Amino acid sequence: MSIGDEHDIEALRRIGAIVASALEHMRREARPGMTTRELDLLGEAFLMRHGARSAPKLTYNFPGTTCISVNHEVAHGIPGERVLREGDLVNIDVSAEKDGYFGDTGASFVLCASRPNLERLLQATREARDAGIAAARHGARLSDIGKAVEKVARKHGYVVIRNLGSHGVGRALHEEPKHIPNHFDPSERRILSKGMVITIEPFLTTGPDTAKDAGDGWTLQLPRSHRGAQFEHTIVITEDAPLVMTQVDEALLA
Repeated sequence: MSIGDEHDIEALRRIGAIVASALEHMRREARPGMTTRELDLLGEAFLMRHGARSAPKLTYNFPGTTCISVNHEVAHGIPGERVLREGDLVNIDVSAEKDGYFGDTGASFVLCASRPNLERLLQATREARDAGIAAARHGARLSDIGKAVEKVARKHGYVVIRNLGSHGVGRALHEEPKHIPNHFDPSERRILSKGMVITIEPFLTTGPDTAKDAGDGWTLQLPRSHRGAQFEHTIVITEDAPLVMTQVDEALLA
């Protein structure tokens, strides 16, 4: 979508605060011994309390409220009977709708343990997300986002997943531009313009550049010996620094 007025900004900030707070709530409450379904139910209850609906369930009839991926899984993991264990690398992706507006956010974390090798991957992926956000300005090419992300990944010795990208969002979960590469693609000539609403969500891995179907029709995964991480914000393009919509703000939850 493209922002029309201040009402659009406020509505996006509101749903952005809800999904950001739901993600933080789930991350804070995650415990070893909990199933991913139990963790998902915490997210579902949080969204319901704030009048929001799961975007993947609403849009694609996804069999869960949020996407929860563990260890070598990197995206679209289905909540189920899997038991979380200390030291697991967990990714939670929360997207939801309220009053016709959509927000989308995600983050990876290590569950209740110190894993220096994974913490380095997490830090690099956060840095890559922030670099992608900084590159996203009015008049820039979409390829500038992937160029910035890939530069950070290479600096830290990681690889960008090429078949997962950022996307337009706002009035639907996925809008034009429907695929924004997180790697540099010299053939990508589309231009960012003021008011556009998009996600920035790089996926960095310890080796593979492609995530493959796990066989359930949803989950995307790497070979079992590898790990990947993702961090995501919904942003609005301006002539200066983008506006980040998916931030925890208690005032917007009232």
